Amino acid sequence: MQRETLTVTQLNNRIKGLLDMDPMLADVSVRGELSNYRIYPSGHHYFTLKDSESSLRCVMFKSSASKLRFRPESGMGVTAYGRVSVYPRDGAYQLYCSALVPEGTGDLQIAFEQLKAKLAAEGLFDPSYKKPLPEFPERIAIVTSSVGAAVHDMIRILGHRWPMTKVVLLPVRVQGVEAPPEIAGAIRYANAHHVADLIITGRGGGSIEDLWAFNDERVARAIFASEIPVISAVGHEPDVTIADYVADRRASTPSNAAEIAVPDWHEMRESLESYEIRSRQAIAKKLTQCAQNLDALRGKRVLRDPAVYIDDRRIELDHMRDRLAAAQDRQLAEKKQRFVKLGSALDAMSPLRVLTRGYSITEDRDGQPVRSVQELAAGDHVRILFRDGRADCRVENIEES
Repeated sequence: MQRETLTVTQLNNRIKGLLDMDPMLADVSVRGELSNYRIYPSGHHYFTLKDSESSLRCVMFKSSASKLRFRPESGMGVTAYGRVSVYPRDGAYQLYCSALVPEGTGDLQIAFEQLKAKLAAEGLFDPSYKKPLPEFPERIAIVTSSVGAAVHDMIRILGHRWPMTKVVLLPVRVQGVEAPPEIAGAIRYANAHHVADLIITGRGGGSIEDLWAFNDERVARAIFASEIPVISAVGHEPDVTIADYVADRRASTPSNAAEIAVPDWHEMRESLESYEIRSRQAIAKKLTQCAQNLDALRGKRVLRDPAVYIDDRRIELDHMRDRLAAAQDRQLAEKKQRFVKLGSALDAMSPLRVLTRGYSITEDRDGQPVRSVQELAAGDHVRILFRDGRADCRVENIEES
């Protein structure tokens, strides 16, 4: 029997056909670790799925990769779903992957954490970017579904708490693939046309899949870019979405968002009535105090007889004049006493005082006192001062002791 000789292409196609006819390989799930994960410009994803002993080449085409709700990374444990076939050009079999599911945590939770980390790193959650809510909003835009219970609850509560506010409904889908672009577009529309001075966006409770539109990056960036303050009201109290982190204020429920958005006019009326009562009480108290002061002034003597006040001041003026005169006399006496004391001390030190006891003072021609015979010479003219006069003399002889 003669053996058939095949070309390489024929052999690869033959093997491909065998693999394609195996029903098990047409729908297989494989668990492993991602390695060498790459995304090509074409949008196709290429990677290797491996375990401790083996590896498997995989490809995920753009149409399937666009459905991923998380970002696959090398080292991540996943379960891959798809079919096994041969790429005839290379002659190597590979897994044509249609879906990836991360192990342990669900793909939605991983996508949530990845987007949260990304936006936090960009500063979209920074409190410094949070805008204050208007205290008395004139118009409120509600971006939500027009058929859900949430919108009716918000409109009812807003009308009950602050009926002066006008509510503008921007109906959008809040679930499904069309929801994120509609929500983001409504927020941008509200800003572009200035339809309100406060925006509330959200929906009622549900599963993480139901709330996923508010975990979309497009919605998050639209909220962050909004010049109008935004309240995020998604789900129930435990539900937290990316929109809650980016919004200027988070409400636990849509009803709570309506309570945050406007004051309660009933409470405000009670406060105003309380202020009115306290103001009246304060005014009455002040009037009573003024009346008491007026009665006290009315009983004063100075108001009954103004001349008495002048007489009293005259008496005080006389007393003050007497005190000033006495103080002046006392000060003059003290100064005189000090003057006499200083004069006596000065007189005691005067050289003239010495002359009265029989001494004399000799001065040279310049009037300077002569303290020693060494300052004189024979023939010098000197002046001798006595107690009762002076004598001009000439030195005849000098003799040192």
